[in-house]
Parts: sequence; C-alpha cells; structure tokens
Amino acid sequence: MRKFFKFNLPIHTDDRFSLIPLEVKDHLDFEVKRVYALVDGKRPTGCHCHHTEKECFICFQGEVTAVVDDGSGLKDVRLKAGEAIYVGNYVWHHFKDFTPEAVLVALSSTNYDPTRNDYISDYEVFKKLNK
Repeated sequence: MRKFFKFNLPIHTDDRFSLIPLEVKDHLDFEVKRVYALVDGKRPTGCHCHHTEKECFICFQGEVTAVVDDGSGLKDVRLKAGEAIYVGNYVWHHFKDFTPEAVLVALSSTNYDPTRNDYISDYEVFKKLNK
C-alpha cells in the first residue's frame, strides 16, 4: 500500500441527516486499535511521524488542512467533509487551519503509548530517514 493518499467517502443525505461511512477493508491495511477525534482546533497540531503507527484521518465536518511529507517534500492537503487521508508510517504530518466546526476523526493502528517512543518529532531526522 502507498505511504500517503487522499480519498473521498460517500455522503448519504436525506431529510434527517447525512451519513459518511468508511468501509475499512477497502481503504486500510491495518486493524484499527484506537479512534480519536480532533475538535475545536484553534492552533496547529504537533508535527511528527511514526516508526510503526499508521493512521487514517477523516474529516466529518468543516474543513482542515493536513501538512504532509511522504518523502517528496511538504505539501498542504485541504480536507472537507467526506474526505480522508491515509498516513502510513514515516509520513510527516500535522494539521492546521481548522474551521470552527471542524471534526477530524483518526483511526490508528496502535494503542496509545504515553512514552511517545514511536514518534519522530524532528523534521531533519525524518528527512535523513527518508533518503
């Protein structure tokens, strides 16, 4: 599977609500071990990548910009409701420019580890590893 890609999810709308489903088997090459949401984003998230963890970020409401580098340089990827990105290991990423109502949900291949041993938080180290 590729290290990074963006994809669209269907949005099913009727007079009651909108439904945005994700068929995990169609988009992810990992078992989901953790789910979390980013809401009320007033400032950018921390920049990092992972040695092991893979993630999928889904924008369910509003808009947010993902900043990613899969080894080909930094790029901004704007996500709107119903759009998602797959972020494999060794993909530098963070999020910025949340609209006030934005809801970004993450699906992770790992359980939470407070030691952060899986994180690379230095962009120069990341670039050396991706040569």
